[in-house]
Amino acid sequence: MDPRTQHLLTAPPLPLLARMATPSTLAFLVQGVVSLAEVWFIGQLGSISLAAIALAFPLLMLTQTLSGGAMGGAVASAIARALGAGDVARAEKLVWHALAMGVVGALVFFVIFLIGGEAFIRLLGGRGEVLEQSYAYALVLLSGGVFVWMVGITSAIFRGMGNMQYPALAMILSSILQVFLSGGLILGAYGLPQMGIVGAAISAVASGLLVSTVMLRHLSKGDGIVKLRLSALSFSKAHFDDILQVALPASLSPILTVSTVLMLTAFVGRFGEAALAGYGIGSRIEFLIIPLVFGLGSSMTSLVGMAIGAGDIKRAERVGWIGGLSAGVIAGVVGIVLAIFPDGWITLFTQDPLVHASAKAFIQIVGPCFFFQGLGLSLYFASQGANAMRWPVLATILRVAVAGCVSFSLGFIFDLGLVGIYYGSALGMVSYAIIIASAVKWGAWRPSAK
Repeated sequence: MDPRTQHLLTAPPLPLLARMATPSTLAFLVQGVVSLAEVWFIGQLGSISLAAIALAFPLLMLTQTLSGGAMGGAVASAIARALGAGDVARAEKLVWHALAMGVVGALVFFVIFLIGGEAFIRLLGGRGEVLEQSYAYALVLLSGGVFVWMVGITSAIFRGMGNMQYPALAMILSSILQVFLSGGLILGAYGLPQMGIVGAAISAVASGLLVSTVMLRHLSKGDGIVKLRLSALSFSKAHFDDILQVALPASLSPILTVSTVLMLTAFVGRFGEAALAGYGIGSRIEFLIIPLVFGLGSSMTSLVGMAIGAGDIKRAERVGWIGGLSAGVIAGVVGIVLAIFPDGWITLFTQDPLVHASAKAFIQIVGPCFFFQGLGLSLYFASQGANAMRWPVLATILRVAVAGCVSFSLGFIFDLGLVGIYYGSALGMVSYAIIIASAVKWGAWRPSAK
């Protein structure tokens, strides 16, 4: 076993997690700032564009969470378990399988959108110009979606090796490029054509192309434990199964999570464009918790996967609890601060009082529950490393059921309106975390170590 892997299997978990998570966390914070900057740029176009991006945003998040979270986590888990068992040759073969599945995943997602994308956006409440703008954004984004998928897959390959620094640096440089492209193409700055929210989609695809190309080149030319070698290019069912046995159940989680947002978006859409635009601002803040937690969660995937591969279940569970509680505290503090001081940042995106009121109500109700989002999401990533996805999937299904039933009941039956819908969203987060944490406490990972 190489010294780096040995260190990852024996070093104290808390400082190791902090050291591994810091580069990714910084990278995703930068990416989060870029995401908020895009909302600000789009906000300059008016409430119609804000409403349009609110309808299309879940498709972007689904693309990113499927590629980087579900498939990416499965890839990192498979490579980490191979390295934990000392099998570098297997890890290098898994790289080619991962890249192939990333290309197929992007193409399948694009075809599905071509078949039913417009009807889907219309179902969410998109009409007239809102529908046109939302569909145009999604069409451009998903037509170049293979580059977004490649970013998730190649980043996961590095994370499986325990290398968090290189993909983080590549993402930071890409984000800096993206924010300039977004500003220029959305608003027509720097002499670029003004393309509205379609400009945001173009900038996302262009940055994805850049960062994935750079990382793939480094993977083939660099000095990492695992390399992209033509000699390892051979496909087998066993290697696909190694990734898919985690990726398939894990894919249900982001699909169901985004389904929750889509369902709530449809509910909120009944209250008009201003309410929808405000919810779009608030829900984007909620989704920023995902990249914030991802730094810790992706490190947990690698460390838990290596510990499971080495047969050390006690270390795997210790890493899970330390990382999960740390992620919960970080997310919880962010949510509480945003809920206490909502006016200071909401006014950056809109001056419309109705849009402002909708976003403020969302963050003041849902923000204090971000602790549970951070805890549950980080344990979801750790469960990928443990190859134990049953309970995270069940927890996500319960979250959809709780959020949907409570939101509809409070919002429409008990006539609490938007406030009732937001309470349903918050209770869904709480139930999600409780189920996953309880499962880990009761030994859900232990069969995976046998």
